[in-house]
Order: sequence, then C-alpha cells, then structure tokens
Amino acid sequence: AEHREGQCPDLQDDSALTWIYKIAEPISQAYSLALYMQKNTSTLLQTYLQYQGSPFSDPGFSAPELQLSSLPPAAVSFKIWHALDDGERLSQAKGAFLALTQHLQLVGDDQSDLNPGSPILLAQLGAARLRAQGLLGNMAAIMTVLGLPLPPEEDTLGLVPFGASAFERKCRGYVVTREYGHWTDRAKPSLNSLLPGPSC
Repeated sequence: AEHREGQCPDLQDDSALTWIYKIAEPISQAYSLALYMQKNTSTLLQTYLQYQGSPFSDPGFSAPELQLSSLPPAAVSFKIWHALDDGERLSQAKGAFLALTQHLQLVGDDQSDLNPGSPILLAQLGAARLRAQGLLGNMAAIMTVLGLPLPPEEDTLGLVPFGASAFERKCRGYVVTREYGHWTDRAKPSLNSLLPGPSC
C-alpha cells in the first residue's frame, strides 16, 4: 500500500507496518540525538562565554539582538512554527542545522586562533559540530522516507570576513553557540511529534 504524507497507514496491511518501522527508526534516532544534544547546549554556551573574557564572561551576559545574516534565527513565534506542516518544519530545521554545522566549524577555527590553550572549549565545539552533522543526516533520512523534497545543501557561510576583529569573531561564536541551543530546543519536540503513535 502506498503511503501518502500526513495519512495514517492501515495497520492490517503488512506493507503499512513495514513503513511504520522504516520511518520510526530514523525519527527515534534523531529524537534521541536531539535529546542528548539538549542536555549539553547550555554547557557549551557557558564554556564558550567563560573563555571570551569581558563582557561575554560577565555574569548574566545576554545579547539577543546579535544575529548573523548567514544563520537562520530560531526565534520564530510558537504560533507560526506550529502553523507549519511537518515537512516545512523539517525543511527549516534541516537548513538550520546545515548552517550550524558549517558555522560551528568556523567558530572552532576562530577559537583555535583566539584561545589555542582551551582544549575543553575546542573539544566541545568539535563535538557539537559532529552532533549537528549527525542530526542533519537523520533529518535527511526522515525526509527521504516521507517522500519530502530535500533542500539543496548550500554554502551558508559565503564569503566569510576573514579580516574580522577578535571581538567580531567572539560575537559570531556567541550567536552560533546560542542558536545551536535554540534550534536544538525547537527540533526536539518537532521530531517527537513525528513518531507514529496510537492514533495511527
């Protein structure tokens, strides 16, 4: 039996059960990874800020107005996000984690230059990039099983201003580590809602 997007398959059909198992595995893997990532995002942000010096390391530092044009912000209202269908949410999240994977590599390079004696921070940035890359692959697998079009993988960084000052690079890293946490918070419940449940 052919499955149509947004339609629950007939559970008495063996092919429908096969489809459920096929889609449940990548979703479960993605959700478990997002859950693990969520437990580490605040640690990454705090570690990052700690190594940048004042004002970043000052207690209570927050600069929500700082954004990067090359990185989609996760600050979309609850109403707008939930008005999107599953495919649109997956596509936006996949685009965000593609950008985050590339930006985390850039931040790691920046910090290798700015804070070469900070193996803990560099290790956390490297681990975050690998997890974002893993989640990106899981999302692509989910979209493939659901028959959703995969957005093209683009170079989100474009022409990075390599002459950026140390302060500008610190600001850039702050936005990336902050948005990594926000997008993880956004992705986890969206992935959970995709898991086939009793309603099917």
